[in-house]
Amino acid sequence: MPKRTHAGALTVLATTALALGVTLAVQAGATPQTRFLSAAELPPHRSSSWTAGRVTDGVPVELRLCLDETLPGYDSRYRAFHTELDTGARQLTIGVGSTAKASALATRLNKEIRSCATRIEQADPETQAAYRSYGKVPVEEGARVHGLHTTTSWGATDIHLLSVGRDGRTVTVVEWSQLGDFDDAPVPAFKETTATAVNKLH
Repeated sequence: MPKRTHAGALTVLATTALALGVTLAVQAGATPQTRFLSAAELPPHRSSSWTAGRVTDGVPVELRLCLDETLPGYDSRYRAFHTELDTGARQLTIGVGSTAKASALATRLNKEIRSCATRIEQADPETQAAYRSYGKVPVEEGARVHGLHTTTSWGATDIHLLSVGRDGRTVTVVEWSQLGDFDDAPVPAFKETTATAVNKLH
């Protein structure tokens, strides 16, 4: 019988560990590594360029306003973007164990966004909020675009565009925001960004 060397033993251990890791990932319903939007794929800003942050585990604070009740317990990652002025954006991706669960999650996220304006006003009497639906984006398993406008009693006004899209077992949420109202929302460009985000998931 050939003598097993120390290097050979390490190779066997590494191969076994790799195989075990792949098995556990499949059992856990892990999704393949997803690709995130780049700065150049966001709606163009009228006077400033976008800067992309690092991909980070978790959920951005800005999305917790509408989606905090839906997201706990999921494996999620996000990338934040900003300009030098008053505009920011975020992309969140969530991998789940099956297409059925991903479909249910996307449905729940869309529902939470649609009801967010009402919940904002109930939670803060000093803030008025309005919702607007911008319809579907025909990409992969589908995406929807929403608008949310908030105005405070001290005069702050903000417009947000949010979209929820799905490809297989992965769901993505894209959010864009700046000072302004519905007239300032770049809806066609944001729909293009949403389509790009979903197409890049796998």
